[in-house]
Amino acid sequence: MDTQVLGISVDSTDCLKAWAESLGGIHYPLLSDFWPHGSVAKHYGVLRAEGDSERAIFVIDKQGIIRYIDIHDKDDQPSNDELRKVIRGMDAAVRDRPEEPKPEPVALPHGGIVMYCTKWCGDCRRARQWLADHKLPFTEVDITTTPGAAEQVEKWANGNRTTPTFDIDGAIVVDFDEPKLRALLKI
Repeated sequence: MDTQVLGISVDSTDCLKAWAESLGGIHYPLLSDFWPHGSVAKHYGVLRAEGDSERAIFVIDKQGIIRYIDIHDKDDQPSNDELRKVIRGMDAAVRDRPEEPKPEPVALPHGGIVMYCTKWCGDCRRARQWLADHKLPFTEVDITTTPGAAEQVEKWANGNRTTPTFDIDGAIVVDFDEPKLRALLKI
């Protein structure tokens, strides 16, 4: 749809490179807003007092006008469907063209501990370690690569892509809520 995705972080280029490698690579440019520290984030009003930035998405048209802003929790993933809708609405050439069909959802796992997560989420990393420390076997479902998984998490999490989200024998726990998990798993 004639768009360019850019990732901007207040971290150094070395940090961004390590982060991208930890995810197996990134298919869009990552830009460092490290020096002067956070000047781009400050310009857009998302530099936090602690020196890091909010997790924010800006859709900017070709004239430089901001058409969409989404600021959300750092461990929540935004809806790609919502972003596609915004971008399509800005471009008359694709606005009325039918969207490509989505892949058919696959049967999602059930039974035992199923953790819906992403590779980049800090809470997901902590949850993996917590489950391993308690020697609890679990099935991991990456919501960015498993068709239908993100939509399922959105249903459980009131429209948000909150990770991790757990399905434990049909009981749903949204986010890494250790007290809820302990009570449900009786540990």
